[in-house]
Amino acid sequence: MKLHWSPSAPFVRKVMVAAHALGLADRIDCVRSRVGPARLNAELMADNPLNKVPTLVLADGTVLYDSRVICDYLDAVAGGGILVPAEPAARWRALRWQCLADGLVDVAILLRDEHFRGEGHRSTAHLAAYTTKMRAGLDAMDAEVEALDDARLNVGSIAIGVALAYMDFRAPGLEWRAGRPRLAAWERVFAEQPAMRAAPFVDEGGKKFAFYAME
Repeated sequence: MKLHWSPSAPFVRKVMVAAHALGLADRIDCVRSRVGPARLNAELMADNPLNKVPTLVLADGTVLYDSRVICDYLDAVAGGGILVPAEPAARWRALRWQCLADGLVDVAILLRDEHFRGEGHRSTAHLAAYTTKMRAGLDAMDAEVEALDDARLNVGSIAIGVALAYMDFRAPGLEWRAGRPRLAAWERVFAEQPAMRAAPFVDEGGKKFAFYAME
């Protein structure tokens, strides 16, 4: 399998953490694919017209994209029901956690892009809305931390762990741990999972940015 990959992309890291957890990482050929909001990559677009990573190309030429689809596929390859629970209640809980975490990352990226628009071009309404959504998402995670403690490694907990790590990686000024000691304690333990340690973020000199205050 070939994976269009970036060492600093949160959704790529989610896929790689899943691959390591499932014992499939050695079956994936990671191809560095540089992309950006206005940076098109012709090789990547030949596989994914949306110019996004991660994109997985299977041995038979089938192309899968979106980290959720790729994680589901990898789980099926490994036998199924491992990271994507088969039991209905656990399945919907893990998938909901995954969507919450992925949404948090999406909002962080939108907030980053708005920040880099520069003085005189930023929308204060958008900045306020993104910040409110991020605060609410983190609070929701904190409220469910006991269930996360009881859950085995799954797509939901992986997505949350990666999302929180992305906050530290790209926006250390966010201080998401403030007022959320339970979530912070969970993340500290989860970050030591072998699969998380096997697929760290790699800083290639990308800009960090200061979030607006989350009061």
